[in-house]
Amino acid sequence: MNKIPSQKSAAQYLYPPIDPFDQRMIEVEGGHQIYVEQSGNPDGIPVIVLHGGPGGGCSPTMRRYFDPAIYRAVLFDQRGCGRSRPFASVENNTTWHLVQDIEMIRLTLGIERAVVFGGSWGATLSLIYAISHPAHVSHLVLRGVFLMTQAELNWFYGGGAGQFWPETWARFVAEIPRDEHDDLIAAYHRRLFSGDRLLEISSAQAWARWENALASVQSTGDGGHAPGDYARAFARLENHYFTNSGFLPEDGWILKSIDMIQQIPGIIVQGRYDMICPPKAAYDLARVWQNGRLVMVRDAGHALSEPGISAELVRAMDYIGAVNSG
Repeated sequence: MNKIPSQKSAAQYLYPPIDPFDQRMIEVEGGHQIYVEQSGNPDGIPVIVLHGGPGGGCSPTMRRYFDPAIYRAVLFDQRGCGRSRPFASVENNTTWHLVQDIEMIRLTLGIERAVVFGGSWGATLSLIYAISHPAHVSHLVLRGVFLMTQAELNWFYGGGAGQFWPETWARFVAEIPRDEHDDLIAAYHRRLFSGDRLLEISSAQAWARWENALASVQSTGDGGHAPGDYARAFARLENHYFTNSGFLPEDGWILKSIDMIQQIPGIIVQGRYDMICPPKAAYDLARVWQNGRLVMVRDAGHALSEPGISAELVRAMDYIGAVNSG
């Protein structure tokens, strides 16, 4: 692909829509059932796709980053979200459960090694899975890097991003009494897990609206109004993970464990104006990961659907496909 014209839509860079050739529910530990689908070439290069959130769920558009003649794309809804069951459940739902689930899916589908593709929280989970099971990862393709550090949480929920979007931040904090503003993650946690369903939904919609408002570089600051059930699942799961610092052993654990993936090649696609996951995390990752190559997209924020982000992700997957096919 040539230089990316900003006036093009993301869809012009994606492969045509394709239906899955396999859809199933897989029973995993702790009473959860995971929705899994496969699309593309059944004999193609496996790519495991990890969605964001936590709690976002996968969508049909995510299949369109992979040439269906070359790739066998495996998408799944992580515990508690999308078509997985029980919906919105945080019981037996930690990062390490998700790593186990990826392994269960890999073994069930008979995959030895796969490209792992993830954005935002999906990038976090991709890195954690690769650190835990490096022998089963052939490449990493990451977008909008989030390293699950306290500094990143402080940026987004402690007022850093709010300095760029003061009117949007004001709406987000208005849901919470002033004497609880010192820890908004904890304040929202009390409401999202209050047992009062109406309060949980209204708090969840405010939580989701703040994040959605900052996703695109073209945003007007209006994050929309997410449907109640979706917002409740998304916000509860995300807040649950953030309250527990991603269930990682220590702050900064991913970069401290980077030697486990030094041999794995990877491509990092990062929006220059990403307000949710600022570029410093992607830069820090690329600086210590000797096989990780950073592509900074000039006119882009955080969203997967932004034209520059989509174009670079398709370019990355086409490159990996050509290398493996050659």
